[in-house]
Amino acid sequence: MVIAAAKTPGAEARLPFLEQVKSFERPFWAANVMEIIERLAYYGVRVVIPIYIASTEDPAGLHFTNVQKGTILTIWAFIQTLLPMFTGGFADRYGRKPTIAISIAVKIAGYLLMATQRSFGGFLFACATLAAGTAVFKPGVQGTLAVGTNRRNSSVGWGIFYQLVNVGGFLGPPLAGYLHHLAWKWVFFACAAIVSLNFLTLLTYDDKPASAKPDDANAPQDKAPRELTHGTPWEVLAYSMKRLFRPRLLSFVLIMSGFYVMFMQLYDMLPNFIEEWTDSRDIVTTLGLHEGQLAQMTPRGLQVPQEWMINLDAGSIILLMLVVAYFGARMRRLVAMFIGIFISCVGLLLCGVTMSGWTCLLGILLFAIGEMTAVPKLNEYLGVIAPKGEEALYMGYANIPFAVGWTSADYLGGIAYDRLADKANLALAYMREHGLSAPGETIERTQAMTRLMAATHTDARAATVLLWNTYHPQTVWYPFVGVGILTAFAMVAYARIARRWTYENA
Repeated sequence: MVIAAAKTPGAEARLPFLEQVKSFERPFWAANVMEIIERLAYYGVRVVIPIYIASTEDPAGLHFTNVQKGTILTIWAFIQTLLPMFTGGFADRYGRKPTIAISIAVKIAGYLLMATQRSFGGFLFACATLAAGTAVFKPGVQGTLAVGTNRRNSSVGWGIFYQLVNVGGFLGPPLAGYLHHLAWKWVFFACAAIVSLNFLTLLTYDDKPASAKPDDANAPQDKAPRELTHGTPWEVLAYSMKRLFRPRLLSFVLIMSGFYVMFMQLYDMLPNFIEEWTDSRDIVTTLGLHEGQLAQMTPRGLQVPQEWMINLDAGSIILLMLVVAYFGARMRRLVAMFIGIFISCVGLLLCGVTMSGWTCLLGILLFAIGEMTAVPKLNEYLGVIAPKGEEALYMGYANIPFAVGWTSADYLGGIAYDRLADKANLALAYMREHGLSAPGETIERTQAMTRLMAATHTDARAATVLLWNTYHPQTVWYPFVGVGILTAFAMVAYARIARRWTYENA
């Protein structure tokens, strides 16, 4: 293989694992705590929000279409992932702690608006507010991480960060799943309260200034430019834009954008797919589950809630992240990203290729392994190559692949799911095509499955199988997996070129 694993330059100076852990100072650990708290609230909302927006089976939901859901999530993604390109520069210029404090206040406002807005425009504004707060938060926290790591401990440092991020990601969905059965508003009120705890965490450390990284002999040692350290806000903005268009940086972020086209479908399309198509009775039977938090009664019988199934992703990362980071430290960063992207492709395909609950769980597990192999390396790679004084700026650039991938994936994913896999739409199509509804008759999407079952004399389970065999909704996954595979092989080409760059061949 053209990008076979090899020793990273400078690997001979890498510290033993425990010494690396001990080398991290208080700002590093404070940043991790803040990220846990923020992710606990954020993922509590993100995993259930597709159901709240578009489910036809939840009587208290918003009952928007999947196209409307795609529009909301696309604008959310656009704001949350492109704004850090600018807010990262401001965090370097004006301080990471002040920008984090501002972001916390904005995020609280976003959650409170989500609890109270039910119109399309009002809820879209609420999501945009939350997205803006998250966009300000991430570069400040990740910049603190980048300043607190160096080439000798960066792999383990980012591995710890990604593992602890998923502690919050693991706890959030079941909390939201419990609260939304009480009332949806309590999900958003609780998240606002949780994220406010980060005001207290800010008081526990001093912001470590950007400084040279003595361990990084080959690192770029550019002096931090006046535009970034002393410039006006417009100079900071102009400099942030200019630095992005460095060819090596730009090509890397564009390649990784393809990965995020695939990656975000786990959070934005799979929740709806599991709720509508995956039959997890095999899991319920094998594990002997009874009705409660881990199994809930649905029209198709006792099923595992989608938030618990997807939570296997975060749970696997909590258990395995440090192991993966330990072995990943012995591979070039670009090699690890290629391997991770390819494994994630296989995992996502398995998530939706059958109706089997166990097959879906196996796919989620493989996706998690690929994710924890590739995603921390993206942040690590950009953190290691960031010039002195530009750590938060480069962490802002790390959001650009997320931006391009997430925005395009949600827009295209909303359209694709609406046409290929939306169960209510397929039920309506089946009745039209088989003369089971009157010509010109308007049937509400929320009543589509009830009408189909009555017309075909089937129960919910048999009607779902009928639609699966007729319309093959699993095909909705194929284009996104294809994009992921193309991204993996684009990384092969990038890694070959990277061999010419002494410092970036990492």
